[in-house]
Amino acid sequence: MDIFSIGSRERETYSVELKYSLLWEAALGIAAITNDALVETLDLTKEEREMMKASFSPELKKHLEYVKEYNTWKTLLQLLHKEDFNDIPSFVSFLKGLSDEEFKSAAIPYLGKQQEELTAQLVLGSHEALVNLQDKTKGNSFLPDYLGFIFKTDPQELKDHLATVLSEWVQAVVVPKEKEILAVLERDIESKQRMKEKLNPEQFVEFATDGIKYLPEPSVFKVILIPHFFYRPWNVEADLKGTKVFYYPVANESLSPDSKYIPNKMMVQKYKALGDETRLKILKMITERPRSLQELTNELEMGKTTVHHHLKILKSARLVSDSLSKYSTNVQSLNLLDEELQLFLKME
Repeated sequence: MDIFSIGSRERETYSVELKYSLLWEAALGIAAITNDALVETLDLTKEEREMMKASFSPELKKHLEYVKEYNTWKTLLQLLHKEDFNDIPSFVSFLKGLSDEEFKSAAIPYLGKQQEELTAQLVLGSHEALVNLQDKTKGNSFLPDYLGFIFKTDPQELKDHLATVLSEWVQAVVVPKEKEILAVLERDIESKQRMKEKLNPEQFVEFATDGIKYLPEPSVFKVILIPHFFYRPWNVEADLKGTKVFYYPVANESLSPDSKYIPNKMMVQKYKALGDETRLKILKMITERPRSLQELTNELEMGKTTVHHHLKILKSARLVSDSLSKYSTNVQSLNLLDEELQLFLKME
């Protein structure tokens, strides 16, 4: 029997919420400065990092070493999502009020519906559940060791560490620049709110994160976007039950009061990529249908190295994507250009 539809329904997607706070900024700053693999790639200059470190007390230095060894920045971020904390005292008070089981449960990232029972058993002290979860997350370079750390560590000791490292960091790094940091975050939120009204959720996430394509998942109903300054230029992801979190770098144009004349760096990159006859030809060709590097080389009658160079520029501008050795146009990113330009020019 034939089946036909007499109506249509748009694909369900997630809602998007924008949030910010100095405590999230502090936790991400702690994460950034203790990540030896990425610290040299941060937008913070070496001189800025050295000046920051010079302000650290011996107590803070000791606790940052602990963060570096056990990745407790992740614990901080997990706990900061439990309530909207306005200051350190409210966060510390919250920590003190948690039972050991509640604390461990809050510290563990959401691992999916299938792992909920194992996570609950781990929180209650099951070593077997820990082993099973470590096996199921072994493809992740971070999670198995982190789960083992949460399982074995004394909750009170970890609470004391988190309260101290966050308090000391805020005092040393955030307070001296509090007004400046808040102004940057608020400018970015204001700019993003204007763009949020013009885009669908998936387009907006891609815009805010400078290129992350996050498609709806069955168990995710909300995406939270949180701007940060210290971890620029990197995005950081997290999973909560029913929620995906992206901590994204504030845009260049949010960095100063005069930033209204500074265009978004990705928008500039896109227009630069489009300002070449060969790249426009390539874009038109792969918009007609996906093509391989060899096909493009043959049809353009150019060297493979030259064509690959043009494709690399288009990819870095998020205008082209590749899959199974075929290149295709990132239509969503291309369609964002007009909205991005209007936002910059404030054409209502």
